[in-house]
Amino acid sequence: MALQQGDRIPEVLGKDQNGNEVRWSDFAGKKLVLYFYPKDNTSGCTAEACSFRDEYEVLKKQGWEVLGVSTDSETSHQKFIAKQELPFNLIADTDTRLSEQFGTWGEKKLYGKTYMGMLRTTFLINEEGIITRVFPPKEIKTKEHALQVLQAIGTN
Repeated sequence: MALQQGDRIPEVLGKDQNGNEVRWSDFAGKKLVLYFYPKDNTSGCTAEACSFRDEYEVLKKQGWEVLGVSTDSETSHQKFIAKQELPFNLIADTDTRLSEQFGTWGEKKLYGKTYMGMLRTTFLINEEGIITRVFPPKEIKTKEHALQVLQAIGTN
């Protein structure tokens, strides 16, 4: 069953773009924006990542950290971070383990074909590791998503 509002997130989240294990405890005392997105260097995903990049300092001042997740490789993430000058880490969920735990790996449709893929979803997580808010795919506006998050946490 997918994690939802009120649930505690797992301790081990995966490996970042440098192959380092990312754990929930790495963010002790901070709140976390954990966003799942389909693919590096695509228009919507780039817009969403740049939205978080542009509001990153505002989020940090409010005690938040940002962490992105897709099924792309560590190498792909490194290139995406460099190209877009992202100030936060990305998890390479190549085996979809984390995405399946959070319920963001699911059935999608494109041009009449059905396939499995990443469902764009964002989780806001408090200092105790509890999910306090979920933005489902239909709610996310990629170009303004960081502003949606700031509005939800009451700073905008």
